[in-house]
Amino acid sequence: MNVLIGFVSGVISGMGIGGGSILIPALVFFSHASQHQAQAVNLYYFIPTAVVSLIIHFKNRQICAKVSVVMALFGLIGAYFGSSLAVKLSDSFLAKIFAVFLFIVGIMEIINAKKNEG
Repeated sequence: MNVLIGFVSGVISGMGIGGGSILIPALVFFSHASQHQAQAVNLYYFIPTAVVSLIIHFKNRQICAKVSVVMALFGLIGAYFGSSLAVKLSDSFLAKIFAVFLFIVGIMEIINAKKNEG
């Protein structure tokens, strides 16, 4: 099961969609990982999948260096504060925050799809 979870979330990651949206729930439900463990695995998993995806997108000239550097810098700062907060939260509260995040992203995708249809 972990091989399938890794492969599917890798495909999603490579597309730039965010493999964590597949990986984290799959680890919690199918591998019985705690929310903290699943999110930690997701962070560790992200490094090699991001490197491979970055190389391919760089080769295809899909990366705007100016924007990327600014985003990476502030992303690092945000990651420090976010991870410091996450380790202080309970598994259940962290899971609820993640669920709300996925719900909001899903609603936004539905709204954007409807806008693009008409």
